[in-house]
Amino acid sequence: MRVGIVGAGIAGLAHAWSAAQRGHEVTVFERTPKASGASIRNFGMIWVIGQPDHMQSIAMDSRDRWIHAAKQAGFWVSPCGSLHLAHHDDEWQVLSEYVAEHGQTQRAEHLQLLDRSETLSRTSGANPDGLRGSLWSDTECCVDPTSAVRSMPAWLHRQYQVEFHFSTAVTQAQTGLIRTGDGTHHRFDRIVICSGDDFATLFPEVYNGIPIRPCKLHMMRTVEQPQGWRIGPHLAGGLTLRHYPNFKKCPTLAALQQRIAQESPHLDRLGIHVMASQNHLGQVVLGDSHQYGDEVEPFDTSDIDEHILKELVKIIHLPTWQLQARWHGVYAKYTDGLVFEQVVAPGVIVFTGLGGNGMTLSFGLAEDAWSRWEPL
Repeated sequence: MRVGIVGAGIAGLAHAWSAAQRGHEVTVFERTPKASGASIRNFGMIWVIGQPDHMQSIAMDSRDRWIHAAKQAGFWVSPCGSLHLAHHDDEWQVLSEYVAEHGQTQRAEHLQLLDRSETLSRTSGANPDGLRGSLWSDTECCVDPTSAVRSMPAWLHRQYQVEFHFSTAVTQAQTGLIRTGDGTHHRFDRIVICSGDDFATLFPEVYNGIPIRPCKLHMMRTVEQPQGWRIGPHLAGGLTLRHYPNFKKCPTLAALQQRIAQESPHLDRLGIHVMASQNHLGQVVLGDSHQYGDEVEPFDTSDIDEHILKELVKIIHLPTWQLQARWHGVYAKYTDGLVFEQVVAPGVIVFTGLGGNGMTLSFGLAEDAWSRWEPL
């Protein structure tokens, strides 16, 4: 079967890999010279801990595929785990409730509550001032998103003969046919559209009335930390507990959310929750914020970065905070599920809206999709 993929971000690459592994002839079209969108503008976190319980198997499958891809394609991956740091009593309470809730599940074997001294033994990046403890999870991995995403096409071509057409915009897709900006027609048996937050070019009518919208986030990256200093695991703070759905069942989460809303309403308004990861170059990636829909502007205002840094300083220590880069990313966020998957014409499927879960779930979701789609 001939398969056409629109988009060489992480979702498109995931579908290309899953299809090629099944013996299909795969061609990927990407409108830019190399992947430049949300897939390279993130922490590089394979964030299994952030996924709801019913997505655990897919998240773990995705994690395993990341490790396999890194070995085959030659990019860096670190199974570093993660720490949710608690600097307030209510944060510690939510973490304790989360561990208790999962005490009799398969997830329990990956979770451990650490006291203050145990936390500091796992990372030199935690701010010891006011530190109550942390939640350790061993399932998270780190990749450098830019080098990982941009190295995969060469590997997929070498290993599975996947063809890539960069600097090639797809202007029309219909059953059996893709038309590119140069007027060329390409014929396929199945087409998967992974065009991220571009809701205007292909099948714009499909998105009418659908709860899907763009989300803009601010992020930063430090210079290489001195003398080979490493942060160790991914670090997240108490603000993160109100962002990811896996903590929603914790009884005292509402009180934590209320405290933050009263103390710092701008954090809710700007969707700020703070996290840090470190790449293979020793640079620490910092973020982030969330602005949705009509709030998304092309202009990056310095106050958002300042708010993020102010919150990060409360929970982590770095040898140097000197910044090497600042940027924003925009991804598609679907609020009725973890992905917007819809057949828009016979043999043509839109697959987008993963929000901040793209790096974590794309490989697993693509595998799940192809297992459902096969046979034709």
